[in-house]
Amino acid sequence: MGADQPVADQPVADEDVCRLLKQAAAELGASAWIVGGYVRDRLLGRPHPDIDVVVEKGLGLEVARRFAQLAGAPEPVIFERFGTAQVTIPGHLIEFVSARAESYLADSRKPDIRAATLEEDLHRRDFIVNTLLMDFDGNVHDPLGRGLADLEARLLSTPADPIQTFNDDPLRMLRAIRFAAQLDFELAPDLVPAMRQMRDRLTAPVVSIERVAEELKKMLVSERPKPALELLDVASLLEVILPELAACKGVQQGGYHTHDVFGHTLLVVAATPSDLIVRLAAVFHDVGKPATAGPGGTFMGHDVVGAEMATRALDRLRFPMKDIEAVAQLVRLHLRPVFYSSEWSEGAVRRLAHDAGPLLEPLMALARADIAGSAYPYPEKLDELQARLDAVLSEKPSRMAAPVDGEDIMRVRGIGPGPEVGRLKQKLTELVMDGAIEPSREAVLAYLKAHPEA
Repeated sequence: MGADQPVADQPVADEDVCRLLKQAAAELGASAWIVGGYVRDRLLGRPHPDIDVVVEKGLGLEVARRFAQLAGAPEPVIFERFGTAQVTIPGHLIEFVSARAESYLADSRKPDIRAATLEEDLHRRDFIVNTLLMDFDGNVHDPLGRGLADLEARLLSTPADPIQTFNDDPLRMLRAIRFAAQLDFELAPDLVPAMRQMRDRLTAPVVSIERVAEELKKMLVSERPKPALELLDVASLLEVILPELAACKGVQQGGYHTHDVFGHTLLVVAATPSDLIVRLAAVFHDVGKPATAGPGGTFMGHDVVGAEMATRALDRLRFPMKDIEAVAQLVRLHLRPVFYSSEWSEGAVRRLAHDAGPLLEPLMALARADIAGSAYPYPEKLDELQARLDAVLSEKPSRMAAPVDGEDIMRVRGIGPGPEVGRLKQKLTELVMDGAIEPSREAVLAYLKAHPEA
């Protein structure tokens, strides 16, 4: 780094970052501090590679440029409107900002910005635990006098009145819930009432859908997704973000279920591995039940309806199409492993593996969580199913598909391209999976020739 430092792809040590920050600030006569999440997580013993630097007297961009030079990094990326700059070095994204104050219009997230003192800057930040400062020698300072106390109490409170804090940036309501989930913090008593009052601000154009979705993702892959969803509900934000899930509250179900659909869903989410696709599938796996509720607590077709609802919801939240398709497929298939019995034929086991394809492992994780979210007395049956799946997947030659292609089918049958080719390919695959035809190309073609009625 810099003239006397080798440029390397290895992450730059934190102490080296601080040394260069100190040098850059000293050369420019600037007073600068590390602030926010890095300081908070350092005190909590958590990794936090991104570093925010606040610089007094409007020198933020100058310090960013000099730091980049010293670090041998590319020129800073400048965001003129917000007066911020980002410098990327191996292992770190470092953002520089001059101390500032902000004011907002009622229908816009874009602030009017003016230079301010460091104390004014800290008062406009989101949470008091994020107002702690660290100098470049590693000493922590608590200018507002409450940051260390909140950190010790594992409490999230706001520097200003929470109504004002959430009005300035309504996404902070979701950030509060996300931090509570990630850090195992409690919300100060005045936060939830303020969220209920400000919930309507959490919509476009004030907050973009993409920012909302990003916070939701972080909540779901945290170690405590269930409390996050519970807080969204308590704060009346769930029906704004996930109305499909909110509609499950109060929908009773029988059998081995111990909770309504909403309560069961939270238990399922809690039982899933920390994988975004699986947890999204857990969120949506039963959202089709309210629309399909029938007599005696039946929900015929809720898997299909739920897959359609999940598709619409994730499209609304601007998720990537590949994620939407994966979640919808898991919702559509989620009952199959749950309904497994030892009486299944090998063909039925192969069909499950075939239909799930690369989603088989996530599907089994979802099924285990679905059973764990109820009082079902035989969860070990999924161990038996997994063993049978492993066996059919390891078969040589594989029986998972007919070893012929469309060209083979058209040649043997003397037909041209069209739906009939696909129908025949599917039929042959089913016969191979069921064991009615040996899984060789020769055997399949012989069957196709000998059975023109197929």
